[in-house]
Amino acid sequence: MSQTNENNKNCLTPKKALNKAYLKKKPLRNDIELFKTNLKKLLGKINEIEREENQKNHIRDFLRDTYYIDTNEINTKDSIDLVIHLGTKASDNVGVIIEAKRPSNKSEMIAKDELNKKAMQELVLYYLRERIIGKNLDIKNLVATNINEWYIFDAIHFEKYFANNKELVRQFIDFQEGRMSGTDTSFFYNNIASKYIDEIKNDIGFVFFNIQEYFDVLNNNSIKDDTSLIALYKILSPEHLLKLPFENDSNSLNKNFYSELLHIIGLEEVKDGSKRLIQRKKDGSRNGGSLLESTIFQMDEDSNEDRLFDNSLELVITWINRILFLKLLEAQQIKYQKGNHDYAFLNKNKISGFDELNNLFFKVLAVKPENRHQYVKGTFAYVPYLNSSLFEKSEIETKYFPISQLTDIKLPIYSASVLKDNAGKKSTGELSTLEYLFEFLNAYDFSSEGAEEVQENNKTLINASVLGLIFEKLNGYKDGSFFTPGFITMYMCKETIQKAVVQKFNEIKQWNCKDLVDLHNKIEDRVEANSITNSLHVCDPAVGSGHFLVSALNEILSVKSYLGILLDKKGKRLKDYTIVLENDEVIITDEDGSIFSYNPNSAESRRIQETLFNEKRTIIENCLFGVDINPNSVKICRLRLWIELLKSAYYTEDSNYTQLETLPNIDINIKCGNSLISRFNTNIDIKPELKKLRYTVQQYKDAVLKYKNATSKGEKQELETLIQNIKNNFRSEVENNDKEFKEKKKLMIELDILGQGELFELSEKELAIREKRRNEIDERIRSIDIAIEEIRSNKIFEHSFEWRFEFPEVLNDDGDFVGFDVVIGNPPYLNFKMYSHDEKTLFSYAYNEIFDGKADIYYFFFAKGMSLLKSFGKLCFITSRYWLEAEFAVRLRKYFSNKATIQNIIDFKNVTIFDGIGIKALIISIENNEPSDQSFFSYKFTDEKRINIVDILHYDNIVIFNNNIRATSKWLLGDSIKISLINKIKNNSVSLESIAFCTQGIVTGLDKAFITETNEFIALPDRFVKTFIKVGDVFQYIIRPVKQRKLVYTNSIKDLNSYPDLLNRLQVFKNKLSGRREVKNGKIRWFDLQWARNPETFEQEKIVCRYKASVNTFALDINGSYSSADTTIITIKKGHADQFQLKYLLALLNSKLLDYFFKSYGKLMDYRFEYYPGPVGNIKIKYSDSQEKFIFIIDKILEKKSIDANFDTSDLENQINNLVYELYNITAEEIEIVEKG
Repeated sequence: MSQTNENNKNCLTPKKALNKAYLKKKPLRNDIELFKTNLKKLLGKINEIEREENQKNHIRDFLRDTYYIDTNEINTKDSIDLVIHLGTKASDNVGVIIEAKRPSNKSEMIAKDELNKKAMQELVLYYLRERIIGKNLDIKNLVATNINEWYIFDAIHFEKYFANNKELVRQFIDFQEGRMSGTDTSFFYNNIASKYIDEIKNDIGFVFFNIQEYFDVLNNNSIKDDTSLIALYKILSPEHLLKLPFENDSNSLNKNFYSELLHIIGLEEVKDGSKRLIQRKKDGSRNGGSLLESTIFQMDEDSNEDRLFDNSLELVITWINRILFLKLLEAQQIKYQKGNHDYAFLNKNKISGFDELNNLFFKVLAVKPENRHQYVKGTFAYVPYLNSSLFEKSEIETKYFPISQLTDIKLPIYSASVLKDNAGKKSTGELSTLEYLFEFLNAYDFSSEGAEEVQENNKTLINASVLGLIFEKLNGYKDGSFFTPGFITMYMCKETIQKAVVQKFNEIKQWNCKDLVDLHNKIEDRVEANSITNSLHVCDPAVGSGHFLVSALNEILSVKSYLGILLDKKGKRLKDYTIVLENDEVIITDEDGSIFSYNPNSAESRRIQETLFNEKRTIIENCLFGVDINPNSVKICRLRLWIELLKSAYYTEDSNYTQLETLPNIDINIKCGNSLISRFNTNIDIKPELKKLRYTVQQYKDAVLKYKNATSKGEKQELETLIQNIKNNFRSEVENNDKEFKEKKKLMIELDILGQGELFELSEKELAIREKRRNEIDERIRSIDIAIEEIRSNKIFEHSFEWRFEFPEVLNDDGDFVGFDVVIGNPPYLNFKMYSHDEKTLFSYAYNEIFDGKADIYYFFFAKGMSLLKSFGKLCFITSRYWLEAEFAVRLRKYFSNKATIQNIIDFKNVTIFDGIGIKALIISIENNEPSDQSFFSYKFTDEKRINIVDILHYDNIVIFNNNIRATSKWLLGDSIKISLINKIKNNSVSLESIAFCTQGIVTGLDKAFITETNEFIALPDRFVKTFIKVGDVFQYIIRPVKQRKLVYTNSIKDLNSYPDLLNRLQVFKNKLSGRREVKNGKIRWFDLQWARNPETFEQEKIVCRYKASVNTFALDINGSYSSADTTIITIKKGHADQFQLKYLLALLNSKLLDYFFKSYGKLMDYRFEYYPGPVGNIKIKYSDSQEKFIFIIDKILEKKSIDANFDTSDLENQINNLVYELYNITAEEIEIVEKG
């Protein structure tokens, strides 16, 4: 069967065209059998098709019955032979266009060496009709087939060559609208389509296959041969033709696996606002057999429930990490051994209790086979020695107990369990914990690494990427941490690491390469080039579960493959193999597009596998570093990196290919600590003291390298002690060079001099001066000692991380901190309210350039990240996008525009990047280099709602010059025309806050105490009872309050006892009301509103707007209503009441122009902007001496709305818009920009 398409360089086989991660995914046996049956049925109809020309019906039946029967409508559409809709209805958008010809119709059918045939011309016409006339952006693929031959064109090519060809589109529209000399389709084919197809026929890519080449495989009885049908089966599947996500996509969580695993552990997921938190099951739903409850039972009594839960869960996560790792190992060994289940060991036959599982951890995996005890040698004969700290007792196990202490009791089977009984029905009842865990894991297929093959059993695949998502979810149980999707980590690592590699070569070789293409053409010495790449240092300072480091590992491997510098141990290239990254996974393919699979019996296969392992090992050891405050994160990150090595594990020649290569001690690169808090700055100079050190920097580096390659516990322990001694030595010298120590040293020298005798006797006055100075020095030394001790003992430094000396890889020979080439990650999003007082104090000092009392914690990660970079190093973070507009991010923006060279910002605006989380995100790339006057960056943005790829080619792109934002507190991220328009609005205008008060509404502190929609306050004097407006009552121009909603304004009440009914009502809430901060510090009485504002603000005529809205929503209130905290109130200042009338302001504020202006700087949250008093106050108001014209129209609008709130006043509103455009001198071109938004 041919796998080459040599007649056209752009012609791909199905195997080469498929997403490699999807190609690797095993199809189920039942699906392959259905495909074979239906394809044979189609081929059996060829003679009938030749006679009756009903080919499209048979193609439809084949595709529908094989792939799309319950999911997608397939039928004709207008003159198109067949379309596949994106849903089950004909009204759903078309995703695939198919042109079908009879097998014998050679004249109209495409050929590989001649695409410009009628079938192609028809596809162009149908595509343009869907795309241009139908405005369908969802077309995925186009197909031409004569049943035997199939040509598949990605719609991306049609977009590039046809939809983006302005002249072709112009001619197409003229043809459609009858403005050409011919009106039938043959005119379009021969005179328009043919010309443009000719221009691109040698450039456009496509997939080709001939089904007749698969005839023998389809009709023989060899199940083994079915692997050659996999690519053919997949090329016509919805995952390819409709570009649907497929199972085990690293961007999606396997929820069934995740939910049942939580059940076995003893956890449940709950929703808390926008977050999904993991917590212990509620009392009454807990099962004593779950791992967590069994662990808690064995714990010493702890009155602190949170601490008990945290410690117990840390133990369970430690054990689960090991077990899942071992499940991958087991599956991999069975695969290597061609399905030999003697290599299975995670089952009740070999592990009948937790004590035996503990033996596996510490007496088998941590001991070389020849040194194992007889008791375990036979049972675990095929289990390798791994030499990993994963199988050494962790600190928490040493502190509490190992897994052997758990009791293996019964656990109810999960209601939606994957387990089946002998009849194939869902299992019910109970199983012992270990048996349940093993049966649960055995119900899934963990052997996802390797070549294409058919899945003979109906098991769902669980690969390392999916496990990574599980780890990340478990890891974020407390704060609702969320995983960064693989398509984001892949993009960020690709963009950043490729630039960093080029930069590294330019620095070392004094080259001037611009990109990898230039670099590829320059490299001559491959061994040297490989070594240079290995000197790259990448750090994630909030490493979490290690997703970014895994993506970085993959990207560095991919870069090496592209540069042709992947070398085996003899220096020989892997030249016939290519590494591609698909769905955040490394996939190795040969020159035919087949996926590499390790075969221990093949010398070439062994060479490839060993090279991959050693390359991964070198990159992990030399290039990847991470820090996290959460010890569980650190464990999981290390585990994920070990799993990446495990994927490429190989049998060693020394063991006669019976034992796997041991894993290195990569744990030393992933450390636990608070990245943001350090006692010592990275720029402290220790060169003068370097000779006093007991150890050199090189000795430090050598010790760390030896640790990574140590193969016995004893050697590791010795090196750990040595490394700790070296760090302590460094710490003391760094500490001695801290300013307090330096001052103390000077004072001690002076004190010593003062204590020495004099040649001549001193006078009483001189003695007194000397004594006074000695006392002053003593006092200062005491105060320094106290300060130093306070720092040493301060709890805030308990988890501090000392970047100055923790990673010797980024120190030079003089002990200077050089820095990382890349800092990358997704720093945590913690609101300022979550900082402790000590943290706030420290941050204000350590990050004074960007500190604001309301700054989110990720602001400080920007500053820390920049301080960790070497000169011209690259930082790339994905963070909340709100700092672009937030008022309290002014100093951060100033820091960026003055201290760093921004390279690009990708603003996802309303896109949901993090599943189940409302936070909107952006990616920013920065170089550690002060910007020049000529510096500029690319600001890209998208208005899509959901994406699964960072497709920057299709995003709007604006070049922003640094000089335009450097001196401004608010950034205008627009092109020159938009910036000019914004500046025009500002000219000769005043800020709203200069002529009016902008105030937040009332914060009651407990709404249910002070607000009612019944008549409970009817007996109170009117002066205390107010109509109360909430955000949902506010619309453009008018307010529609719930009339019976009333607020009791208790701050006006002098004696609450005078109103016993109210007193009785409030007494119910007294405990909660008294617990408010303002009550406790004596600012208000227990029954007062928390932030009552000034009654005068509400009693006068005013404008009210929603706190959050998608458009400017300003309403007039003339009834003296009071309003809630989710509204902003505008009242004209007394000195400007004659100059600006309230209704005139109302007209301007609701205009399209000022809506456009507000959105140029307003903070976007979801699809809404924040209309807080500060941003609203920045709206620019222009004076007019013809305000009556505006007010006349406003009165009409208010009159119409008062009769019918839903009355359409758009004509009147357009009149106001035109008056506003005229007032601000807006041109027709500028109006078009505003109207488009």
